[in-house]
Order: sequence, then structure tokens, then C-alpha cells
Amino acid sequence: MLKLLISRPLPDRVMADAAARFDMTCRGVTTPMDHAECVAALKDYDLILPTLGDAFRADAFAAVPQPRARLLANFGVGYNHIDVPAARAAGLAVTNTPGAVTDATADIALTLILMTARRAGEGERMLRAGDWKGWHPTQMLGLHVSGKTVCIIGMGRIGQAIARRCHFGFGSRIVYANRSPKSVDFPAEQMALPAALAAADIVVLATPGGADTRHLMGAEAFAAMQPHAIFVNISRGDVVDEAALVAALQGGRIAGAGLDVYEFEPAVPAELVALENVTLLPHLGTAALEVREAMGRMALENCIALAEGRDLPNAV
Repeated sequence: MLKLLISRPLPDRVMADAAARFDMTCRGVTTPMDHAECVAALKDYDLILPTLGDAFRADAFAAVPQPRARLLANFGVGYNHIDVPAARAAGLAVTNTPGAVTDATADIALTLILMTARRAGEGERMLRAGDWKGWHPTQMLGLHVSGKTVCIIGMGRIGQAIARRCHFGFGSRIVYANRSPKSVDFPAEQMALPAALAAADIVVLATPGGADTRHLMGAEAFAAMQPHAIFVNISRGDVVDEAALVAALQGGRIAGAGLDVYEFEPAVPAELVALENVTLLPHLGTAALEVREAMGRMALENCIALAEGRDLPNAV
């Protein structure tokens, strides 16, 4: 029976399935694996099921010239915590869990759009603090979402799911920035990034993380947005230059932001926490039990496929 390491506890049914199929070990903590743990895992296990933040970087593979491990079955669609070329060079395959996360992540994007545009977090804080004195016609006026132009940056599965919700749900005009044209079942206009940002009332970032997209949203990009526009990020934190975002918000160059991910996660800048026009969520993108179970089953299916000598369903 192959030895499997799961880097953090998963939903109970996934853990039971893993224990039934493999000689399974699970770390008992919820923090990411550090370099030493990754090196040990590569030496001691046949299969590793890592997730966000686990440090499978080039230096981990360099420390284990002949690893026992044959697969990193990532739990999650994003895998920028794994140096994929270094893993392949060391003889490991890498898989992820696309599809399972699409709708849940798109739903969180819509949550952030509505909360930020309609000042929901600010309103709840006011009410809980006992500062609400009753309704009046000019209280907490926000941005009306229906009929607005939404810019999607990154028109993959998740970007398309967000755009579809905005178009059919809010009657939004959809513009998008993407490396290649996309064929979709709703009207959408591809533009260069600066033009797309300038056209939008709402900007949603839905690109993969990694070196190619690091700080894609920086000072220049925020300057291209309209002053009344809001910015939402459900992709990866390092796609945003967080200092530039703080400066844009503090300077009134954009109207607000809704964030589910952060550049130095789990650290969140005090400047962001202090701003009332920012919605901050603790990386809830896929935080629904059935979604996490589906992700776990997909990751396990990749492990089972390797164990049985079959093609990997979700190789990256």
C-alpha cells in the first residue's frame, strides 16, 4: 500500500476515503508545510497531497536528488506554491483540482462585489456598534450594481463563471483582459488591460498566481480605473501590489475594494483593516463543505490513478 501524506486535515469523508485506500498520514496542524517538512515528505512518502502555501519550491527538490515521492496531488486549483518545473525534473507529477472550485469561487466574487458596492460590511459594523439611528434617504449611499460595466481580468473557468453571473444576474456589460480570445455564451468584449480597466465600474481579478502575474495590479493599473470603481480580488494575493492598492484607496483614486486573498497571507496590512470602504474575507473562496469534499475526492482520484498506473485526470 502506497504511503500518502496529507498536509492538512480535510473533511472527514475525504480523510476516511484516503485511509481506506492508502497508508495515510495527516499532519495535525493547519499551517503550511515549511522547507524542512517538504524535504522530509519527498524522502518518506510515495504520494503527497499538499495545499495552499506548502513550500514545494526548487530548493526543496534540490535537497532530495532522488525523492521517493512520485506525485504532488494539490488540493486546490492554484498551485503557485509548487515549483512545477522543478517537481517534474525531480520525477514528480503535479495535479490540481479544477472545476470543483469554479462556482464556489465565483459566488465569493459576487459576495465581495455586492458587499463592497453596497457598503454591507460598513453598515453591519455601524449597527453592531450601536451607531444606527434609523433609516433616512441619504444614509450609506453605495454603488448600484445592476447595469454596470464589469471588467474581468483572466477569463478562465472562474472568470467566465463570474462574468456569466454578472451578465445574466445584473445585466452587466462584460469587458475582459486575457492573453487569448474566449468563446462564451454571453456578450463579452476583449480589450487591452488599460482600456478594460478604464471602461469598468467593477474590476474583478481572476488570474492564476505565479511569476507571470505577480503585481499585475499595481499603481499604473489602479490609476487606469475610474474613481467611482471598485476592485475585487479572488485570485491570488501576490497578483496585487498591496502597497499600491492601499495608496489608491487612501488617495481616493478608486472607491473601494473587496478582497479574499492577500499578498502576504495570512498577514493583512493594518492600513487595509482601518479602511471602511474595504471588504475583507479570510480566504473563503471554496469554503463550503460539499465543495471541499469534491476537491478532496478529485485530489484522491489523481493519487489513485497514479497508484493504478492510469493517466492522471488533472495533470498540470
